[in-house]
Amino acid sequence: MTRVEKPSLVALGLLGTLVVMFIAGLQAGLLVLIGIGFGLILQGCRFGFTSGWRQFILKREAAGITGQMLLMAAAALLALPLLAWFPTEMTGAVAPITWSLLIGAFVFGAAMQVADGCGSGSLNRAGAGAALSWVVLPTFIAGSFIGASHQPDWLSLGGPLDALAAQPGQGFSVDLLALVGLGPALLITLAGCAAVVWWAWRAQDRAGLSSHSNKLVGHWLLGGLLLAVLYGVHLIVAGQPWGIVYGLGLWGAKAASGLGMDLSADPFWSSAAHAQRLLDPIVWDITSLTNIGLLFGAMAAARWRWRASSGKAESPIRPHHWAAGALAGLVMGYSARLAFGCNIGSFLGGVASASLHGWVWFVMAYLGSILGVRLRLRLAMP
Repeated sequence: MTRVEKPSLVALGLLGTLVVMFIAGLQAGLLVLIGIGFGLILQGCRFGFTSGWRQFILKREAAGITGQMLLMAAAALLALPLLAWFPTEMTGAVAPITWSLLIGAFVFGAAMQVADGCGSGSLNRAGAGAALSWVVLPTFIAGSFIGASHQPDWLSLGGPLDALAAQPGQGFSVDLLALVGLGPALLITLAGCAAVVWWAWRAQDRAGLSSHSNKLVGHWLLGGLLLAVLYGVHLIVAGQPWGIVYGLGLWGAKAASGLGMDLSADPFWSSAAHAQRLLDPIVWDITSLTNIGLLFGAMAAARWRWRASSGKAESPIRPHHWAAGALAGLVMGYSARLAFGCNIGSFLGGVASASLHGWVWFVMAYLGSILGVRLRLRLAMP
């Protein structure tokens, strides 16, 4: 990248932020900047959920999972006190344990390995110019839109803990912050993160890998810490956790509505809050703003270090890869709605909010990823 291009990227980012701020206000502009920060960190630190899990499944390398658990623990340290001290100003990501969560997380985990990116990963890779992700992202948007429409029917199936629910058939939420208070909820969350790290490194030791075999461990740890800090900033600015999937589904709903589809009777998009967001400009939606910023941030980070990586050969993308990527994106978008979000909205948001559903999502999505890695190898995905 030339000396002229780097300042141009900075100027373009600032100009876009100022335009959004002029149209939608200070909060909107700050959310774009936060989104750009997410993109810069994900791309610059090469931080991703999908690749971290795949390296552990295939090679038992624990660095990725360690970085992710550091992100969870640090985000919880920042978020849980805020949620406890400002319960009316900020809301956490608390969701019930439903059959849709179990099924959706498992299917999502499998599909994200085929697509080589979860929700944030697909945006990150698309922003960085990965050709396959530009096929995955549109179908992810379509799947999220359709999945939202079907979500009420899936939720009506209830969940395995319905007997404990005040209203049977709606699933049972386990909010540790509300049940046991700030201190115990934080300790339980940190203990859960530590247990996962211990399990990952013990598996690596059993595989005979030295602790120095993870050359990128520093990138994982730095990325986890930086993302956690921005997660806390996002919670303060937006009053809600960082999310990905709702914004993508909203883009799909706006596209469908613009093409003449009548959503007035849709069980999800016709409800008052969602119907209003369909009418509002996209820059009024919190999740959309950070998604747009993330795309730009990933693009800027990739362009910034383009010279160093431009000589690397890329695997050819064959017709069946395009088809598999498009189908995986559709499945990811749909299943993410059933599971209350992706790795960011449901896993990170749930764990950092001390909601049990975040840990359930992790277990089911990891099991799905084991299947997904096998599918990826069979399809010889690039």
